[in-house]
Amino acid sequence: MVVLHAVVEALNASFLMLWEILWPLVLGFLLSAIVQTVVPRRAVSSALGSDSLRSLAIATGLGAASSSCSYAAVAIARSLFRKGAGFTSAIVFEFASTNLVFELGLLLLILLGWQFVAAEFVGGLVMIAILVVIFRRTLTPSMVAEARRNADRGVPGRMEGHGEMDMSVAGGPLLRRLFSAKALTAISHYLYMDISSLALDIGVGLLIAGALSAWVPNSFWNAFFLTRDPVLAQFWGPLVGPLISMLSFVCSVGNVPLAAVLWNGGISFGGVISFIFADLIILPILDIYRKYYGARVSLYLFATSYAAMALAGLVIGLAFQALGLAPSARNAIIFESHLSWNYTTWLNLASLVLLAGLGWRFLRTGGPEMLRMMESPHGLHHGHHDPAHHHQGHHESPHDHRHHDR
Repeated sequence: MVVLHAVVEALNASFLMLWEILWPLVLGFLLSAIVQTVVPRRAVSSALGSDSLRSLAIATGLGAASSSCSYAAVAIARSLFRKGAGFTSAIVFEFASTNLVFELGLLLLILLGWQFVAAEFVGGLVMIAILVVIFRRTLTPSMVAEARRNADRGVPGRMEGHGEMDMSVAGGPLLRRLFSAKALTAISHYLYMDISSLALDIGVGLLIAGALSAWVPNSFWNAFFLTRDPVLAQFWGPLVGPLISMLSFVCSVGNVPLAAVLWNGGISFGGVISFIFADLIILPILDIYRKYYGARVSLYLFATSYAAMALAGLVIGLAFQALGLAPSARNAIIFESHLSWNYTTWLNLASLVLLAGLGWRFLRTGGPEMLRMMESPHGLHHGHHDPAHHHQGHHESPHDHRHHDR
């Protein structure tokens, strides 16, 4: 009975966390889907043909606009690299598309506060700058050539179809495109594609966070994060944060609830930031790097990424502390003690209605077929998927470019 009670307590905590973050998650996914609908991915690779400062700046901006889960970001980066993008630009795009995104900022705002949002976005830029400097000092032409040879082998990883798929709506004024029937279909597809990509990681992250919050006392975390020595803790947190993230197997926005648990437990401000950054060095993604680029380059990406993540977390932590911006209270809103009729409930209900409406559009326009294609790029080699082909029950081939939306 004791074990059953502990399991129920952890599951209840996980559900209440999900209820707390549901509406910002949906809003973040919706904003991401809108941006992806109006920003053509096929134009991205041509803009990243070198590793100049201009290309790196474009890679950062377009990466932030191409929000996606970590697995999809890695697949997209390899796709861009194979299509001619510079290696550094492709990796910068990947980092931006997981650390400078709408849904991440919204979850941080709800669970941890505006200081963490500011630190995440400023720190993301700092991390990218550090990574670029490290690459320019240590990345050799032979390593880039080795990475390209392995990338061109096309060994599958995960979310391969996500890396090839482009459902953006081009041509005409922005507002006309955005409010067209075709755009509505594309938004529904991008929304559910992102939800499908991240559902497992969010679920695992919530279960881990719920278990840790219910089972692990703060005294353990306080000792582990060296809270009795504030100076040492400032350096320890950014060093150990990425390692905890690696072992959690949780990527992208799925690790935000766990970050809130760690913050309440005593990890330093910079440690939280480096923990959130580290979604691109979790063990499954390191294995995908090995498949994509070879063992030597995957080890190089791990070492350089870890250094950039830890150093950026340390710099941001110290800077925010010096400026008086780092919060001192450790009262992250992980979950409410019970459900009630408050603004969270009303916003969640509105989000569920929105999901249902877009879900109906998704099902009516070939969405399930698109999700099947997303895991395998083989059906996408001859052209991008156009969701408009399936509107109102028409199920032509995804390569038939006749449009039925009106």
